[in-house]
Amino acid sequence: MAAIPLRYYPAKVLRTVAAPVKASRAAEFRQLFFDMAETMAGANGIGLAAPQVGTLKRVIVVSTSDGPLGLLNPEIADASTRWDSGEEGCLSIPGVFGLVKRAHQVKIKALSIDGEPLDFSASGLFARVLQHEIDHLNGILFIDRMHKLTSGADRLRELWRAGTAL
Repeated sequence: MAAIPLRYYPAKVLRTVAAPVKASRAAEFRQLFFDMAETMAGANGIGLAAPQVGTLKRVIVVSTSDGPLGLLNPEIADASTRWDSGEEGCLSIPGVFGLVKRAHQVKIKALSIDGEPLDFSASGLFARVLQHEIDHLNGILFIDRMHKLTSGADRLRELWRAGTAL
């Protein structure tokens, strides 16, 4: 396993829609899963999407109490009408935090890293992380959804001016 360099805002890869993974090719993404899990843990993250490491495939890793969970082609099949506002940050936009409204509960359909269909519900922080990472697969960043910047305005401007796009 090896950590993969993160891509930082405003890198173009973060604004690009990721391509689906064919179930028959799921095994080809096992190493990416392990490398992403190591990258996420090394950065003290709780979620990571493949575009954040420069790979435009629909692959995410999220932290759970049982260890990292890898999902291929995750999608939100249903979402509760109850919304919660919570503070979010992003490994690709370090030092920037803001309030984002997300569905309290979501139903997720995805493939496991073994290519098996998964269908499960998530709520609270787990639901928030899944929604955040799925947004990444669609080229959407938390700063697009945030309704209040809580810290890091100067850092956000600094990242943009530095043109850290890779």
